[in-house]
Amino acid sequence: MELDDIAVEYFFNNQSQLFSKPVAETIDEAFDFLEDCMAVTMGSISEVRDYLDELGMDVAGMTDDELLDQSEIFSLPDGRFLYVEG
Repeated sequence: MELDDIAVEYFFNNQSQLFSKPVAETIDEAFDFLEDCMAVTMGSISEVRDYLDELGMDVAGMTDDELLDQSEIFSLPDGRFLYVEG
């Protein structure tokens, strides 16, 4: 669940998925932002579902595709997922 270079770089390059204006101008700022908002990486969509359920979100009736359509969930190029609270 730790942040790594892949997750931070992907978020930096795709931050407009979640925010209308950039929240980071550099990779280092992106890393700091993700740490501040306690972003997490997960290895599967079921882990994402379990994590969101633990946070109290009602995800039981959502399909995996509906879950992945949420702007807070980034599908990383290596098959993992990054969750960023917006």
